[in-house]
Amino acid sequence: MKKRYPLAEVTQELVAVAMGRQPAEVVLKNGRLVNVNTGEIMPNMDVAITHGRIALVGDATHTIGEGTQVIDCQGCYLTPGFMDGHIHVESSMMTVKEYARSVVPRGTTTIFMDPHEIANVLGMDGIKLMIEEGKQVPLRVYVAMPSCVPATPAFEDAGAVLGPQEIREAMQWEEVVGLGEMMNFPGVIYGDANIHAELQATLEANKTITGHFSIPETGQGLNAYISTGVRCCHESVRAEDALAKMRLGMYAQLREGSAWHDVKETIKSITENRVDSRYATLISDDTHPDTLISLGHLDHIVRRAIEEGVNPVTAIQMVTINVAQCFSMDRDLGSISPGRWADILLISDLTKVKVEKVLVNGELVAAEGRMLLDLPAVTYPDFARQSMHLAAPLKPSDFVVTTQNAQATAAEVRVMEIMEAKVGTLARQCLLPVHQGEVQIDLAQDIIKVAVIERHKATGTMGKGFVKGFHLQAGAVASTVAHDSHNLLVVGTNDADMALAGNKLAEVGGGMVAVRDGQVIALLPLPIAGLMSDQSVERVAEMVEQLDGAWKELGCHLISPFMTMALLPLAVLPELRLTNRGLVDTVNFQFVDLIISEQV
Repeated sequence: MKKRYPLAEVTQELVAVAMGRQPAEVVLKNGRLVNVNTGEIMPNMDVAITHGRIALVGDATHTIGEGTQVIDCQGCYLTPGFMDGHIHVESSMMTVKEYARSVVPRGTTTIFMDPHEIANVLGMDGIKLMIEEGKQVPLRVYVAMPSCVPATPAFEDAGAVLGPQEIREAMQWEEVVGLGEMMNFPGVIYGDANIHAELQATLEANKTITGHFSIPETGQGLNAYISTGVRCCHESVRAEDALAKMRLGMYAQLREGSAWHDVKETIKSITENRVDSRYATLISDDTHPDTLISLGHLDHIVRRAIEEGVNPVTAIQMVTINVAQCFSMDRDLGSISPGRWADILLISDLTKVKVEKVLVNGELVAAEGRMLLDLPAVTYPDFARQSMHLAAPLKPSDFVVTTQNAQATAAEVRVMEIMEAKVGTLARQCLLPVHQGEVQIDLAQDIIKVAVIERHKATGTMGKGFVKGFHLQAGAVASTVAHDSHNLLVVGTNDADMALAGNKLAEVGGGMVAVRDGQVIALLPLPIAGLMSDQSVERVAEMVEQLDGAWKELGCHLISPFMTMALLPLAVLPELRLTNRGLVDTVNFQFVDLIISEQV
């Protein structure tokens, strides 16, 4: 890969090429420029490039010398490289290298990743590992420093704790462009000292605060949240939420990932209200390998916006200039303009977003859907591959839920009800049968067991509960991808299979597994922090497909069920969640009893 020059170091060279005193290194000829600055499509445009940056946009004939690489665009559209303003690379279950190999040929040239998944397991050391890997790939990898590790320290235990001191240190790192999604919006609104110290450290470093305001409130609470400098939010699921945020000067990041598909609804904030879209961006948040292979990344999300009635140029602005301006980086990124980095896509069909060639830093890095560069091998150290620390092997008896009264015949319990392709759960109160002092599942009501076991420091803490909506008829599934503390999460219809599933993941170093009748029927090892594979995207996608088949075999036909399951412990989302410490009412932010009452 070519060196990435700061603008301050190459102003003389850029001027010399633009004026024809020196030849360009690369010239793109005969393109149709998608001008995201003005919203125009300009025919017969050239782009002259030197030192990885754009020297001239227009007629570049005078910049061509003997050594200039000339690329005939043959009428292709020229757009800026696509930028994802909110992404968790770990959710792809791949390393940064494999992630880049998947998304760059699709047109993604810049990501703003919030590595709070690996931070919850390995702390600052995990973040540094991903940053270093990001320097070795033809993808601009910027970091929004995780702000809430753990997400809810009063309710759960993670593998690390990051506070104001760590945030202040990270703000000095070149790759860190801001603060990761501030999920603790109550802490912001009600003046938590530590939370505001993190905000202060970010603002003093003149960097961007990214948000996570997940409640449907558009009045004083949202105003208070934005007043602290929070710049953007990806948690809108209603059009009115996205519109309210844009009206208050907050960037509404419209999400289309593997498990949640918000664009269909949230894009109405623009298409139905006919408002300026400059404060709207398109983001992926969490995307699985099978989605990346079959549908794509930002190219797919831009297509979705176009399908919902957005003008193609407007949709492209939402993954280019709008993102760059959100992070105050439009001097370097987001448009095909003089002085900007030459991250440029050649697109043959603007409506279908068919990416033919990808340039990053002025270098042709991908064409016809494949990477042209050989990426270096990446080896993660032992401490990153040895993250499973259970207090003891799991036993079926560990998953038993007992009543206080041994004579009870039924118990009213709190149940988390999931909603397909939605991040929230509903808090239900359901009556379950009791046999010999043990609360039973009820498949007729679609209610099965769930448990979260601490796996970072072998404390032995374990939360138990019940969940509705997965439609499992047999077996058990387990995962160490369990947002955000990533403890060991097990869901199942019987205690024996639940114990086997959990123990299998402890054996392989973490991952995802499905078990039926004492047999493992699908397994995806994720040995790097229990979150990421060391295999290729194709191999990971194959194992994900096998897991999806196993879910169906067990009775579940939801979209991305493992992703929906992985949110069960995330105690910043409504309405009821389970952590390793117990059941949490996330509306009132308090622990609640699993069993409400017992009947004899």
